[in-house]
Amino acid sequence: MFSAWIQLSEGSDIVSVVFNINGSELVRGGHVIAKNGCWSFLKGGIVANFSSSAEILFESNNPSVEIWADSVSLQPFTKEEWRSHQDNNIEKVRKSRVRFHVSNANETALEGAKVVIKQTKANFPFGCGMNQHILTNGDYRDWFVSRFKYTTFTNQMKWYSTEIIQGQENYTISDAMLKFTKENGICVRGHNIFWDDEKYQPEWVKSLSPDELREAAAKRIKSVVTRYKGELIAWDVVNENVHFHFYEDKLGENASELYYLRAYELDPTTTLFMNEYNTIEYSGDKVASPANYFNKLNEILQSPEASEMSFAIGLQCHFGSGRPNLAYMRSGLDFLGQIGFPIWLTETSVDPQPKQAEYFEEILREGYSHPAVKGIIMFAGPAQAGFNTTLLADENFKTTPTGKVVDKLISEWGIGPYTAIADHRGIVDIALHYGEYDVTVTHPLTQHSEKLNISVGKEFSHKNVKMHA
Repeated sequence: MFSAWIQLSEGSDIVSVVFNINGSELVRGGHVIAKNGCWSFLKGGIVANFSSSAEILFESNNPSVEIWADSVSLQPFTKEEWRSHQDNNIEKVRKSRVRFHVSNANETALEGAKVVIKQTKANFPFGCGMNQHILTNGDYRDWFVSRFKYTTFTNQMKWYSTEIIQGQENYTISDAMLKFTKENGICVRGHNIFWDDEKYQPEWVKSLSPDELREAAAKRIKSVVTRYKGELIAWDVVNENVHFHFYEDKLGENASELYYLRAYELDPTTTLFMNEYNTIEYSGDKVASPANYFNKLNEILQSPEASEMSFAIGLQCHFGSGRPNLAYMRSGLDFLGQIGFPIWLTETSVDPQPKQAEYFEEILREGYSHPAVKGIIMFAGPAQAGFNTTLLADENFKTTPTGKVVDKLISEWGIGPYTAIADHRGIVDIALHYGEYDVTVTHPLTQHSEKLNISVGKEFSHKNVKMHA
């Protein structure tokens, strides 16, 4: 982990820390918006999978300013120390202690009572992308429903899927998928209203004049948002609008801002996301750095009308090959978490490689352990559904090593069941992940059982269970 306080001799600019390894390889490790007249905290880091000397450099796009640095720190952590910090954070931000006090009808302590606890609903959304194969593949449906209660349709709500030919809207597939998710109690993130990359427009949109595009886009946003009003938990409004600016180039610099305001006007109860890649995955991509993400967010939310909007930060988390830079990931989450909006990891994946399962677990644990992260969706799945990057089950629905990691974390993060035996005081103390639970308490002699439902939140909880037989 790297940190330093940074100030500029004049003006304002993004300053990056750069590690010069062996005099040839430059690795960026973090970014901050630095100004004259005040100190800004730059935090970041690298994965040191090398053993050599390295220079620490500071980089600005403005060659005429001086960069002033103070309290520069580079602190090493072993993998074990890093994992310990994650585990400690999970105990603090995802779990709460619950005490069961089991007694006989005469209120004497019932030593030896068995308490079995099984989660029925998780407080933390941990889900998986879904595609159209869910409508025709029974094995895929069973696999999905047995694991997840949150999803994002990978492509089926996008404009290029619902209006392939201008004027001929077709929501058949997305409607059917939404019907399936409703029937199975699965919450859906809307993805997406617009995509700011020219490459991913419907073909007919690419040749429209600015006036024609404005008219077509107005029809698109009204159509899709009103159709699914109140049925989604979120919308990615203008996808990847830090990297790309198709709509800004055609319709003006405030295009994104206007579409967020319009989406809010059409559906004021749904949370609206900025959704971007490489913001925390890849430190070398300065375009989408946390600082630039923050600047774009401020552009979108600058009008007074936006103050009432339910807004959230979406970070795609598509990791490439090689060990993920968890130090950079954490520093980015710290930076964006200070803004105060909830953060979701929206499309989490890792490219195929020998240590894919290990790296995927590291990324998921890092996200789950961070207090600013309020949900995780993976863009991963089984081979029969066409997933091939982050594969969780093969062609025969045999769980892959990466899939085993996901199943392990689903169990570890709350499903259970957990079994405990009351001590001589009739007490069971246990730390549980936030969520809803079914609890069965069984008398050690008569085998009589009492059942109860509990909700575990941030506060310590004390439950009295009186056995009547």
